[in-house]
Amino acid sequence: WMCFCKQEFSRFPTKTGRRSLSRSISQSSTDSYSSAASYTDSSDDETSPRDKTQINSKGSSDFCVKNIKQNEFGRREIEIAEQDMSALISLRKRAQSEKPLAGAKIVGCTHITAQTAVLIETLVALGAQCRWTACNIYSTQNEVAAALSETGVAVFAWKGESEDDFWWCIDRCVNTEGWQPNMILDDGGDLTHWVYKKYPNVFKKIRGIVEESVTGVHRLYQLSKAGKLCVPAMNVNDSVTKQKFDNLYCCRESILDGLKRTTDVMFGGKQVVICGYGEVGKGCCAALKALGAIVYVTEIDPICALQACMDGFRVVKLNEVIRQVDIIITCTGNKNVVTRDQLDRMKNGSIVCNMGHSNTEIDVASLRTPELTWERVRSQVDHVIWPDGKRVILLAEGRLLNLSCSTVPTFVLSITATTQALALIELYNAPEGRYKQDVYLLPKKMDEYVASLHLTTFDAHLTELTDDQAKYLGLNKNGPFKPNYYRY
Repeated sequence: WMCFCKQEFSRFPTKTGRRSLSRSISQSSTDSYSSAASYTDSSDDETSPRDKTQINSKGSSDFCVKNIKQNEFGRREIEIAEQDMSALISLRKRAQSEKPLAGAKIVGCTHITAQTAVLIETLVALGAQCRWTACNIYSTQNEVAAALSETGVAVFAWKGESEDDFWWCIDRCVNTEGWQPNMILDDGGDLTHWVYKKYPNVFKKIRGIVEESVTGVHRLYQLSKAGKLCVPAMNVNDSVTKQKFDNLYCCRESILDGLKRTTDVMFGGKQVVICGYGEVGKGCCAALKALGAIVYVTEIDPICALQACMDGFRVVKLNEVIRQVDIIITCTGNKNVVTRDQLDRMKNGSIVCNMGHSNTEIDVASLRTPELTWERVRSQVDHVIWPDGKRVILLAEGRLLNLSCSTVPTFVLSITATTQALALIELYNAPEGRYKQDVYLLPKKMDEYVASLHLTTFDAHLTELTDDQAKYLGLNKNGPFKPNYYRY
């Protein structure tokens, strides 16, 4: 199965003119992202995990989690996740005997949930040693962190960390006696940033970085442009499977989930404006349209705007509809998409929320002024009340709605996790000189392999080309089936 790993990666040209978004260093990391499915509540014990010594059944204390005794609950959650991540499990079974990650020492910084636990345990099964921390202060499922620590993975994370805890946990993962990482798996770029800042010598041993988020990839390209990237990096975010599934299909399901759980809103006939018609915006629009909402779209890009028109949506400027809409959803990756002036003009009872990665899209800071009253309705739901009594419902304080207020479909995460595992295997096993100090895209052959692993879930059967047909199309019968510039 590993023959495809030998394929040369297509160099990904650094795009000039990527939208430069100035954002604070750990903007996305400290975004509120509490998994609603988490068994534990962070308020059940006020002692900081940093102040207590815990030992797992093997006698190790090289971890820091909320409560190691919850590991059995976590194990059950991981087992449920495995049911819907069959492709990752099948990769684990296929490669277990070869141990393609033997000798790999991976330090990881991602959301710590039942789904990422399946990825971490797959990496361990393939031969890697792992130390792990959370890329977001609210996203950790405490019982899952306990289950991983029980099996010997050094996890430093709990739900509801402070900013100081967040950096302390990253530091404990990287800076440990007698263990030096040789691979980095990052989500958001904070771990990579910390190693650059505090332990630049670690990069002498690092064979590569795998990054999965828009924000983190953006930061890698900035490093590359400045000539400061000293190891190869793999941009998993822009692989086709991650883009389409994590951004389009996932948001199509989770947007409704987040809105329903927080507000019990009825969508039929509601006027909704969705800011941005990229993959996330397309998913949100499709879901709301299907429930009978009247959907408007705002866009800066004429191509995306034309797509929205062809899909039957009115493309408007936000100011044209601000007084009449019931719900605003931002998904642009930009900042100050909804300003205080616009929030002032919204009608009573309207809902504002964000589906983009970082909490800069809605200008929430401008609402923290003396004349406005904030009322916490329930977790992640605030009423902001104007002097005349008008209320606007703000969800998750402008942070990622689907991850703060609901959960993400496991199957989608299986696709992202399988892609991450293959990228780690590829970078770790690549011969000297295949990858320079630059950012690379996953080769199409690997994207196709990830997709094919997931087809069995649907009992889908692929048609095979005959030799004659393959020759006619000028293709190899086993792929890749599309040129690199093909847009799916």
